[in-house]
Amino acid sequence: MKKTIEFQSLCVREIKENRTTDPHVLPIYATSSFDFKHIDQGINIFRGDEKGHVYSRFGNPTVEAVAEKIASLEAHNTGNRIYGLFCSSGMAAILTLVLALMKKGDKILTQGNLYGGTTELFSDVLTPLGIEVVRTDLKDMAKVEKQLDLDRSIKMIFGESPANPTLACLDLVQISAVCKKHGIWSVIDNTFCTPYLQQPFLYDIDFVIHSTTKYLNGHGNSTAGIILGSQAELMQKDVWKTMKLAGTNSNAFDAWLVNQGLKTLALRMEKHCSNAQQLAEFLEKHHIVQTVNYPGLLSHPDHSTAKRQMREYGGMLSFELKGGLEEGLTFMRKIRFCTLAPTMGDVDTLILHPASMSHVNVPKEIREKNGITDGLIRVSVGIEDIRDIISDIETALEE
Repeated sequence: MKKTIEFQSLCVREIKENRTTDPHVLPIYATSSFDFKHIDQGINIFRGDEKGHVYSRFGNPTVEAVAEKIASLEAHNTGNRIYGLFCSSGMAAILTLVLALMKKGDKILTQGNLYGGTTELFSDVLTPLGIEVVRTDLKDMAKVEKQLDLDRSIKMIFGESPANPTLACLDLVQISAVCKKHGIWSVIDNTFCTPYLQQPFLYDIDFVIHSTTKYLNGHGNSTAGIILGSQAELMQKDVWKTMKLAGTNSNAFDAWLVNQGLKTLALRMEKHCSNAQQLAEFLEKHHIVQTVNYPGLLSHPDHSTAKRQMREYGGMLSFELKGGLEEGLTFMRKIRFCTLAPTMGDVDTLILHPASMSHVNVPKEIREKNGITDGLIRVSVGIEDIRDIISDIETALEE
C-alpha cells in the first residue's frame, strides 16, 4: 500500500481514538458494527471461540454496560448473579422473553388487571401465534393451583406487582413457590417499583421485566426495556438469540440516557413515594372520591403484602370518582399544573384516564371486572412541591 493516501480517501477513513485516560462518563458507542484486527479474530468471534463485538444488534458496549448496571441493582444484597438484556422498549422485552421461552401450544397464566399494552400484546400478537393467555386472580393461590393442576400446558406465570393501574400487589413468595412446584417460569414486571423499592429475585422469581422508559430513566427522554434473569446460559444463549434475530435490541443513545437517569434513582424514588403518600391521604378524605388505590394506605387490600416486600410504596396511585366516565373526563379537563400524558415515572406529575387512553382497546368487561372502571384516574406522582400537585388536583375535583 502507498505510504500516503489521497485527500478523498482521508475524508472517508475513520479516525481512531486518541484516549490516554478513561472517560468519567460512559461513552456513547454510536456504531453499527465493529472492526476486526484480522480475519482470524473475526472467525473466532463468529464461532464463539473468542469474545468480541460484531454488530450493535448483537451487542454494544454502551448498551451492555447499562444492562449490567441495572442487573447489579436488581441483584443488590440478594446473593444472586443477575444478567440483563436491553431491548427497544418494555413491550419488546416482554415479547422477546416469551418468544424465547414458549412455543406453540404453551399457555401463560396472568392477571386481568395488566397494563393495556401488555393485555393487547397477549391477545392480539401471542394468541394468534398459538401461545394462549389464561387469566385468573393471581392473589388467590387456590385458584392458581387448581388452574395449574387442570392445565399442564401452562408454562409461565406473568404478573405485575403493583398492577397497572389498580395497584394490586401479588405475594411474590407464593408466586415463586407455586411456579417452582409445577416446574414453570415466573415473570414479574417490576416497572412500578424499580429495584430500589422491590427486588423480585429476593423471592426466587425467575425473570424480571422493566420498561426503563419509566422510573429507571425518570426524565421521559428515552424508550427502552430490559429483561433480567439469573440463569446465565438461558439469558446469554436462548433469550439473547431471540433478541438478536428479532431485532428487539436497544441502542446506545437510549441506553446512555437511562444510565444518566439511574444516577438519581434513589433520590427521585424517595420523593416520588413521599409525595404519593401525601396525595393518597388527601384523596382518601375527599368527598367525591370513592376509592383510592395506593399500597401505602392501611385501607388498601394488599397493604400488608406490599409492606412485606417493598421498601416503600411507590409513586403511582389511582382513584375512583363517584360520577363515573363523565366525572372522570370533567376532572381531566380541569387539570392545569399536572400533565396529561400516557406514560409514568417522569419527574413531573402525569395524569391518565385509563378507560379512554391506556386501556381503551381492552374489552370493557375485562376492564371493569378488574377494577379499571370508567371513573378511574391514574396518577404518576412527580417530585414537584406536593402543595402544587394537591392544589391542582383539588381544584379539578371541585364540582
